[in-house]
Amino acid sequence: MDNKEIKIRQLVESDKSQLAKLANNNNISNNLRDYFPNPYNEEDAKSFIKMTIQQDPTVSFGIEFGGELCGVISLMLQDDMYRKSAEIGYWLGEPYWGKGITTKAVDQITKYGFEKLNLIRIYAGVIEYNTASMNVLEKSGFKKEGIFQKAIVKNGKIWNEHRYCILNKKI
Repeated sequence: MDNKEIKIRQLVESDKSQLAKLANNNNISNNLRDYFPNPYNEEDAKSFIKMTIQQDPTVSFGIEFGGELCGVISLMLQDDMYRKSAEIGYWLGEPYWGKGITTKAVDQITKYGFEKLNLIRIYAGVIEYNTASMNVLEKSGFKKEGIFQKAIVKNGKIWNEHRYCILNKKI
């Protein structure tokens, strides 16, 4: 797949309908934090887009494939003594799964985090059943640091969390 087909970019107000259409899916919300709206409507999309436009620095981006918005990727900057770290989070609309898009987006935001935000460490926590996300992280050079036993409660069940990390090689 050509890198030029996949890019991360600022979300814009005209993304609202596509964002809501893709995000309103249990197969996506089942892998994300509970604060991710479910159902997800155009008002949720509008609020999220507005929040991303106000970010400084920008840390949440749309994932674009072939000129279409197909998902979202973000870095959640940490503070205090963790201020050189960020947690990565992402989701991709189900019609776009299995095309290598998320791996390219992870590579791009990781580079952005290290080069533009001067991060030392980017990490991710993945629910044990989300093996696709684990594969994305491993393809992008993230290493599994460990498994946090019974750390997640999702949809009324208790799950393990697989924790991944990548370090800035220039620091």
